[in-house]
Amino acid sequence: MNLRPRFSGVRLLLLGAPLLLAGCSSMSGFSWSSLSPLNWFSGSSSMQVTDKGVGGITASTPLSENEIKEGLKGDYRLRSGMATDDGKLISFYQAMKEDQIKLVISGQPKGTVERIDVMDKNIPSQWGVTIGTPFSKLYKKAFGVCRHGSGDDAAQIECAAPDSSHVSYLFDGDWHGPEGLMPSDDSLQSWKVSKIIWRAKSE
Repeated sequence: MNLRPRFSGVRLLLLGAPLLLAGCSSMSGFSWSSLSPLNWFSGSSSMQVTDKGVGGITASTPLSENEIKEGLKGDYRLRSGMATDDGKLISFYQAMKEDQIKLVISGQPKGTVERIDVMDKNIPSQWGVTIGTPFSKLYKKAFGVCRHGSGDDAAQIECAAPDSSHVSYLFDGDWHGPEGLMPSDDSLQSWKVSKIIWRAKSE
């Protein structure tokens, strides 16, 4: 039996495959890397802070580890704790990545999520604001939209998001004026977002 034609055809097909793939890879707007399984689960890169919440976490999400893990797409290691805020006891979960706190999700014990603090630079707001966005890109003046932060954020300035009553931006920067006084608008221009805050209740 003569097998040469069959094997010859296979050889030609195998030799032609790399050329075919090379040609396809140059197609406009196509990336072979997008087919990688690593890109099917993009984690935090696909999450956003919106008017309704962060990722899959909203005001109706129970403050429980399983629900929060699911809302964050399982991309973080969680650790839980308790704290007081204005005399009220709150529960919180810290979402960790690379031993750094990337988000804090908090609310009343056994209740639903009331607040999410986002410090992950890979989670933008739906309006394109990220950690590091300068004040000057969003505001010209602090009057009417900004105030001092509270608690551990007292040295920073919190400003309401222009497009949402549930989202605010915390800004950090240099200020050498009297403690408790709002920095001048000129000084604030170079301050940058250090945290994106979502609250279930409108501000």
